Amino acid sequence: MAGNSFGQLFKITTFGESHGGGVGVIVDGVPPLLELNEADIQVELDRRKPGQSAVTTPRKETDEVHILSGVFEGKTTGTPLMMLLHNKDQQPSAYNDIVDKFRPGHADFTYLNKYGIRDHRGSGRASGRETAGRVAAGAIARKLLKQRGVTITAYTLRAAGFGCETIDLEQIEKNPMRCPDPAAAAKMYDRIVELAEQGNSTGGMVECRISGLPVGLGEPVFDKLEADLAKGVLSLGGVKGFEFGSGFGCVDMLGTDHNDWMDKKGFQTNNAGGTLGGISTGEEIVFRIAVKPTSSVEAPQKTINKAGEECDIVTKGRHDPCLCPRMVPVVEAMAALVVEDHFKRQEALKV
Repeated sequence: MAGNSFGQLFKITTFGESHGGGVGVIVDGVPPLLELNEADIQVELDRRKPGQSAVTTPRKETDEVHILSGVFEGKTTGTPLMMLLHNKDQQPSAYNDIVDKFRPGHADFTYLNKYGIRDHRGSGRASGRETAGRVAAGAIARKLLKQRGVTITAYTLRAAGFGCETIDLEQIEKNPMRCPDPAAAAKMYDRIVELAEQGNSTGGMVECRISGLPVGLGEPVFDKLEADLAKGVLSLGGVKGFEFGSGFGCVDMLGTDHNDWMDKKGFQTNNAGGTLGGISTGEEIVFRIAVKPTSSVEAPQKTINKAGEECDIVTKGRHDPCLCPRMVPVVEAMAALVVEDHFKRQEALKV
């Protein structure tokens, strides 16, 4: 199946299904002699893994990563690096009732019509579990970016109808919502737990900031830095919107207000979100994504089956009532993959 690879000079290919033997990733473009072990990867996977709180799926997966190639005596060799995570808590029987039914909001209908076959066990390849491979690869990119002085921080900006009124980055990992506003996080959490008890779900918004970039990253015209960030993040299941800098707020602004004026010290504002002409300005990159409510809900819904007959459906299984908390490390991973790829593309211009 095409479309499983991402990136050019720092390239990943993910594999695996939700209830298959495992999931993983092959990373090509990792330089040699980088000190790397499973612990470097595991710290990021632990942020993404299920079963963290009442607002995430109760599925119990340790997500223990195994590096199968590309590392020798604790250092990368410059050859393709393969990482595997075994699935240990599969419950495919939970999906027996929907073998012939199309779940609302899922890829069941489109996958079957495109390929003539679909893995009904927890969405198969379309499952959010696929993102474990992205996070594993992103951990390597983040380690390379740290050496470059680049930091990437994402957080839940809004969920369940409540938004942040303050931004304190130190608070993000101190609450289950990964929210920089503790008061807002508590309101989000309580509402999501309430919705989960009703068999329902909710959406939210994640914001991401990238600091420490130099001027010059990005490839006009089709591979603008923000365009590649948008593609990477929009390729995540559940993401339905993307805005950069001032985003859709620019529609009500004047040109004199939106333009980022400059003085001897640099840019006075950052409505552009850190790029001009698709090339990084050296300012902080800022983007936000809209995350839809989790499609898997236990509340009864209407649908059709393979024969085109109308029927009722109840989606069982173990699912996140809100995707945002676990989406945060995945968004950071995708941003890291894009930025490291563009660093390598910029370095390739030099003679």
